Amino acid sequence: MSASDAIAAVGPAQSRGTPTREASEGPPGTGGRRRRPLSRREKRNLRVGLLFISPWIIGVAVFVIYPLVYSFGISLTQYSGMQTPTFIGLQNYVSAFLDPLVRTSVGNTVYYMLISVPLGLVVALLLALAMNRNVREVAIYRTLLYLPSLIPMFAMSFIFIVFVNPQFGIVNQVLGLFGMPDTNLLGEPRYAKIVIILMAQLAAGNAALIYLAGLRNIPSTLYEAARIDGAGRMKQFTAITLPLLTPTILFNLITGVSGAMMVFTEAYIMTDGGPDNATLFYMLYLYRNAFSYGQLGFASALAVLLFLFGMLLAGLIYWLSRRFVNYDVAAG
Repeated sequence: MSASDAIAAVGPAQSRGTPTREASEGPPGTGGRRRRPLSRREKRNLRVGLLFISPWIIGVAVFVIYPLVYSFGISLTQYSGMQTPTFIGLQNYVSAFLDPLVRTSVGNTVYYMLISVPLGLVVALLLALAMNRNVREVAIYRTLLYLPSLIPMFAMSFIFIVFVNPQFGIVNQVLGLFGMPDTNLLGEPRYAKIVIILMAQLAAGNAALIYLAGLRNIPSTLYEAARIDGAGRMKQFTAITLPLLTPTILFNLITGVSGAMMVFTEAYIMTDGGPDNATLFYMLYLYRNAFSYGQLGFASALAVLLFLFGMLLAGLIYWLSRRFVNYDVAAG
């Protein structure tokens, strides 16, 4: 098209009232087009929308934002919960970095996270694959595999105390069949964390349901094409199932890491941080400082550090996820 043809094509459009670039731009310094004022109906819809989400806004403000701000303020003070807080600046944070029990609790929590989270992802995926089988009794299997995750963690902790009892626990009876002596698994530092990690896998049913939704969302035509090309089950799993489950894996990874950072109930009930601080997790030590030692300022500093570490870790995971998460194929 020649320049004259282009001008002729544009000219009539402008003559019919199409605004030019200069006419559509706002005053200098406004940074672009003029904002069209909201109509009466749009303002009403906006007010109604804000009214409907106001419970959520109030809940976030009262139960999330305010506690965060208040905790940070208390972390700068010496406060036992009974007297007036005394401002001490960053002394609680300095004490946190110098406290050997903080380092112990961080090490125990990281150890728990590095083993429990990957193991939980694998266990949940295996459960989801079992739930996804095309058999008549699949509904019964799904129910049985999901039921353990419905048991509250404090109840499961008491059950496991009986299971691993060195005198009459079923675990030691099974180990005795292989010639192993009775062992107080919760009384040995090298075994106590392993028992808690294994017990956590009984709650894998929640993640398994999310995996199951991801599996059902994968187009069946991809598997049909792979079978026509001669791909076996393992090849289909590694080339189709696993890559298309990466968004679900990312979600379960984030929730798993978040849960591992806040592990508390199991250690509090089963071992109370022992033996020899082997199960003194970060949240348990934070709880002790707040409610046993009366050091709410120091406990608030620990909570703020946990929040910052969680945000940093989540950002790192999301940054690394760009390398392995695949969003290309949509369900068909």
